[in-house]
Amino acid sequence: MKFLVLSLALIAPAAFANQELAQKKNCMACHALDKKLVGPAYKDVAAKYAKDKDAYKKLAEKIQKGGSGVWGAMVMPPNAVTPAEAEALAKWVLTVK
Repeated sequence: MKFLVLSLALIAPAAFANQELAQKKNCMACHALDKKLVGPAYKDVAAKYAKDKDAYKKLAEKIQKGGSGVWGAMVMPPNAVTPAEAEALAKWVLTVK
């Protein structure tokens, strides 16, 4: 089993997005799991988009390109992530409770 997990991690590391990747990409400088910092808490983002089956696409685009207006006037800058990393991070954020 360890070999399988290791092999999959080497093939597609972005598919295993978690808090560690969010920290590596500096997402945690502005976001926390359960409280508002500069940006909204991840649990609040997950709750807001819980019924939107395509939310991960919207969030992935915002992670890559940045944006503003959804959570107030604060601007979220574009982030240096690949499209695969952005999608994986968005899917992970939507799982935070």
